Parts: sequence; structure tokens; C-alpha cells
Amino acid sequence: MIQTPYLLFLGDAPDQLAAKVAQGIKDWRPENAVGQLRLPGCGADMGLTDMNLQEGLAAGAKTLVIGVANRGGVISDEWKKVLVAALEAGYDLAAGLHNLLRDEDELQAAAKIHGRTLHDVRVPSVAYPIANGQKRSGKRVLAVGTDCSCGKMYTAMSMDAEMRERGLKSTFRATGQTGILITGRGVPLDAVIADFMAGAVEALTPDNDEDHWDHIEGQGSLFHVSYSGVTMALIHGGQPDALILAHEPTRTHMRGLPHYGLPSLEQLRDTAFPLARVANPACQVAGVSVNTKALGEEDARKCLEEIEARMGIPATDPFRFGAGALVDALIAL
Repeated sequence: MIQTPYLLFLGDAPDQLAAKVAQGIKDWRPENAVGQLRLPGCGADMGLTDMNLQEGLAAGAKTLVIGVANRGGVISDEWKKVLVAALEAGYDLAAGLHNLLRDEDELQAAAKIHGRTLHDVRVPSVAYPIANGQKRSGKRVLAVGTDCSCGKMYTAMSMDAEMRERGLKSTFRATGQTGILITGRGVPLDAVIADFMAGAVEALTPDNDEDHWDHIEGQGSLFHVSYSGVTMALIHGGQPDALILAHEPTRTHMRGLPHYGLPSLEQLRDTAFPLARVANPACQVAGVSVNTKALGEEDARKCLEEIEARMGIPATDPFRFGAGALVDALIAL
């Protein structure tokens, strides 16, 4: 088990979105985040107290969590200096990068000398089967996005929280590093061998009570040429009964791909819907989740009204304004 609370390492993240792991922990498990550690030039700020390693220990932190999800998931030499110092000071380390902590000789050596633990959450812990596509009992919902990092995890967690508050049967199913660090369990889907990804999602969302909802954490985007494969595995392995379309309305291009524009919500619906019906012919598009963080409240509400009128299904920012409308739509299916 990863020891809590955490000191969140933001490193030299260029912007807020690059530190989405830290943001997720801060928003969903604030009791586990005692402060943040930033390098010079860091463009992200969680609004937590800036601390050095010793100050973090004094505040009770036990694990330094790498809160950055950079392209390629690499550990730079500058980061490594801080990570080694953290192990020497008495921290465990936790990360969900593709560049594993355990593969860095300096970190391995320091952890061994100082009796500390390296937690790589982006490593599959079991052998998953190949998907068989057999229908499972229970209900499942998946958020699919016009882009990466547009609010799919927040959508699932918000709907799960709303359902549990209503006393309904509901589980959030983590499929990425942030979700796993928040909940302590799940499948690091993009680290699973491709042939077994859909099977891993089947294993993550097994048979359940007919009135139980699994909220599957979305990944990637069908329209993002770098990460579309993981989205397909979720759509077919998850066999969703409902799709939620996720969108960030202020973006002008795909995340990390300035030469690719974003699809419209209509394009997303018309692409994802028939693919979902391959695995579950009863699937429906239930609503739209809009990440309005970059908009003022009046503009956000106007944006939601326009999308709802245009698409003919409920539209809301579930983290900002609540997930009630989306949960109502699921229950009505």
C-alpha cells in the first residue's frame, strides 16, 4: 500500500494540464495532499503550500508522488536529483509514468540503502485474458472525449459520487495512473499489452447486480492519433450501456498535436456510438460532460445551454455544477 499523506511533486510542469495527476489527487483526495514541491520554471500550481522535502516531512508527508503526466512519461535528470534526495530524506516514491522508478539504477540503489519503497502504479499486477465479448450483468457507463485530458475521469468520479450520495449501487473503475493513485486500485490500461487491453477492461468490470453502475474511467480519444487504441479497448471491453461525450470547448487543437483540429461533438457521437454498439447493441448516448474550467460562470452556462439545445441530450459540467443531470439520464435509460 502507498503510504499517505503525499507531498505532490510538480517538477517543471509547463502548465496546469501537465500536472493533471497532482490536480486529480488534490481535487478528489485533498486530505492526502499536504503540499507541493515545484522546480524553477514550473507553470503549474495546485494552490497548495509550496514546501521543500524537509517541510513536507514536518507536515506529515510519507510519500513523494510525481504529479506530472508528461508526454512519453519520462524522468529527467533534474527530477532524479530531487527523487534521490527524497529517498535519502525518508520518503517513499510513487509514480505512474511509463519511465518506471524501478528501472532507474540511482533510485533503486537509494531506495535499498535507505529502506524506502518505489511504487510504480503503471505496471499491470495480474495477467489479463483476451476479451471474449460475452455480455455481463450490471450497467456500465463510459466517457469518450473529443480529446485527451478533457475531463473524462472527473466525469466518471462525479457521476459515481452523485449515485452513491443517492444511495444507488455504483463503483468508479480506474484505468489510469491518476485514478489508481486516488482510489488505490484499478488497471493501468495503457501499460497492458495491446491484445489484452479489452480483456483487462472486462476483468475490471465483471458481472454485477442488475441495478449496479460501473463508471469506467475514459482514456485517450478516438480522434487522437497518438492514443486512440486505448479508447477502442475501453469501448469494446467495457461494453457500455451508456456513453457520455466529454469536451473542452476552448481548445483549438488536439493536446500535443497542433496540426490536428478537434472533432465536433456530433462527429464524436457519430463515430463512438456505432463502435459501442458492436459490443453492446443496446448502448445509448446519454449526455455531454463539458469541462468549463477555462470559462467564467455566465459563459459556461451559455455554452452548456447551446450544447444541450444542439445535441438534444443533457449537458453539464459535472465537477463544477454537479452530475445530477447525467445521473438522471442514466437512470432513465
